[in-house]
Amino acid sequence: MDFLVSNLSTIVVSILLIVLVAAIVRKMRRDKKNGRSSCGCGCGGCPSEGLCHRRE
Repeated sequence: MDFLVSNLSTIVVSILLIVLVAAIVRKMRRDKKNGRSSCGCGCGGCPSEGLCHRRE
């Protein structure tokens, strides 16, 4: 019990960081599934456009 009390702040911060990272990964996966770009800009002038999206 002393371990939990003495490290409570570290445990809480670690849990918050894990939740935050999981939320970011979940959003990125949803965006990728829906065909959205993860960089936040248009793909018109991007040199890596062919890597992200297939041309039809």
